[in-house]
This record gives sequence, structure tokens and C-alpha cells, in this order.
Amino acid sequence: MRLTGLEYQQTPSQLYRALRREHGAVAPVLLDGDVPAWLVLGYAEVSYVTSHDELFARDSRRWNQWENIPPDWPLLPFVGYQPSVLFTEGEEHRRRAGVITQALDGVDQFELARDCQLIADQLIARFAGSGQAELMSRYVHALPMRAAVQMAGMPIAGDDTEQLVDDLRMTLDAAEGDDPVAAYGRVGERLRQLVKDKRATPGPDVTSRMVLHPAELTDEEIVQDLISVIAAAQQPTANWICNTLRLLLTDERFAVNVSGGRLSVGEALNEVLWLDTPTQNFIGRWAVRDTQLGGRQIRAGDCLVLGLAAANTDPQIWPDGHVGAENAAHLSFSNGEHRCPYPAPLLADVMARTAVETLLERLPDLVLAVEPEELTWRPSIWMRGLTTLPVEFTPVVQ
Repeated sequence: MRLTGLEYQQTPSQLYRALRREHGAVAPVLLDGDVPAWLVLGYAEVSYVTSHDELFARDSRRWNQWENIPPDWPLLPFVGYQPSVLFTEGEEHRRRAGVITQALDGVDQFELARDCQLIADQLIARFAGSGQAELMSRYVHALPMRAAVQMAGMPIAGDDTEQLVDDLRMTLDAAEGDDPVAAYGRVGERLRQLVKDKRATPGPDVTSRMVLHPAELTDEEIVQDLISVIAAAQQPTANWICNTLRLLLTDERFAVNVSGGRLSVGEALNEVLWLDTPTQNFIGRWAVRDTQLGGRQIRAGDCLVLGLAAANTDPQIWPDGHVGAENAAHLSFSNGEHRCPYPAPLLADVMARTAVETLLERLPDLVLAVEPEELTWRPSIWMRGLTTLPVEFTPVVQ
């Protein structure tokens, strides 16, 4: 089955169930250009792959399909080898991930929450008096973008920053007419300048802490790892905010609590990570040697796509068919040594929670401006988020 098409964009859970029924926990699939790969659907199987780096490694140069990959392949920004923490292994990965962890650990979560609230108030003020807004463009993507670039030590406003964010979007979720490979190159150039600036004048930011770390990463190593950090902080967090707002505004289980002032934002955030996780699929891992997984014969160099969304709804862990959101054992931040590094999930939670809570507090009678079934998902099998989120509310005079 091809990992493309409208079905994947609108109702991926149904496709995952169909794949699981036909193929089991590991399904043969075709990527763009009919390049073969394996989609790992099972919770246990995804956990196994991500916990056994000696069998399923991150260095994409192992791939046995490179001779079939054209230079303009749309997934190249995801799988083309870069000297980034994403593709390192073993001791080198621990060194690079350690720098990121310590750099992020220097972010004060209370200050981040305060900054996010200030950003939220500024964004809301731009549309609060109109009584209506399209939240995806005016709020949902803008807030984590500003928070991410501020953490990195860049100015939160300006054409330069806006271009960087748009290029990051293209590399993660290219629309028709976009050139994700060129966009990735522009992102690198902008961040090379940032690293150069921080070497000359360091400050209290993530980039400066990476520059000054005793591991002495090169400029190019820092640039590549910053791309990973900023991209992960912006796009997935924005879709986490979006999907949580959609749940709060469309699900009657939350409607009473919201209107009554008892905001179930925490439960909604966690449920979204189970049922509508922002990162649906992640490419990938590459088999180090011939092995077996989920009853399938995996050949050395085969590509495995981690089906995080499918794993989170695996009937083996929810046998009664009802996915509960009462625990945090989801795989939305992946698993194992290459999972989203601590404390990044905590910082993403601060951004998402602050964004949702501030919006609902400032505009307490917020409602959808369209019927729930009119909302459409972005055309991506990798990221899960709405194209638009139109809302109405009582105008607020600032």
C-alpha cells in the first residue's frame, strides 16, 4: 500500500486498522516514487525497534535503496544523511544528545510559561476585537514559532525569522509547489549565521549554551542539531495545540468543563498524544543486518517507518477498543536512546498548555465557526494538524 492519498490525510486510523488486519504489526508499504519500506504498526514492535539500536540504527547511509532515490525526492530532508544528532549512533549520539539536553535544561520552565503567555496575549490582541479568527495562521503556528526562536536566541519578529519558519514548514510538510530541499538549505544558512553571532556574543539562550558546552561541538554540528531542536519545538507543538483545541471545541466530554471554567486542558493534551498525535509517522530506522520483526523477514539496509500513531492505538494495548488517555505511556515522543531528549517534552507541554489555557481564559465563549465535520486535515502522512481552525467569540476590547 502506498503511504499517500486522501485517506491517509483525513482518516489515517482507519487505514492503520486495515493495514494491521491484512499484514499484522509490520506492513510492507511504498513511499513517494514507490520506494519500498516497512511501516511498523504495533506498540510492542515500535518499542522493540526503538530500544534495539544494534539492530535498527539511525544512520541512513545503510539504506539499500539509495540507487533508486532521485536528487529531488520530497522525503530527502528526512532521510538524507546529515552530520546531525538525528543520524548519530552510540557514543557520538550520547555526546551530541548530552549537549542538547544540557542546553534545554537551562531553559527555566516558569520563564518559558511567562514568555508564552506574553506571546499569546500579543497574538490574541490582534484579533480579539473582531469576534472571529482563523487560529492556525494567527495563533497556533505563530506561538511556538516565536517561543522556539526566542529560546534559540533569535529575534521573535522580522522578515528573517518569518522566512526561517516558512522554510522549516516546507522541510517538514511541503505543499504543492514547495521545494523542501532548497528550504532546508536556507534554514542551514540562517542558523550558521546565528551560531557565528553567538560565538562572538553569547547570551542566555540555547544556542549559546551549545556553543559554550565543553564537548566543543563544531559550528556545523551545532547548526544541524539546532535545526532538529527548532523544528521539533515548532511544528509538532503547533499541531499539538491545534489538535487539543479541536478536541476541546468539538467533544462534549470537555465542553461542560470548559464552559464551567473547570478546564480539562491537561486531559485533552494527553488524549491528543494518544489519539491524534502531531507526529503520526517517523522515518526512520535502517536494519543493521538481516533480522525478523513482527513475523516479517527484514533485510539488512531495509527502511523502517515508525508508525507512532498506529502504535498508540494498537488493539493489543487497548483490547476493549477504547483508547484511554489516563496514562502517559504513549510513543508520541518516541522511545529509547533516540527519543525526544529530556527535557524537550516538558518544554513542549509548557508551550502547548500555556497556549491553550491562555486562549480559553481570554476568550471564554470561543466556539467553532464551522461544523466539526467541515474541518480538514493537512495533506501529510507525517504530521497531523488542521489546515484551518476558524472560530467565533464575543469581541473583546483591549
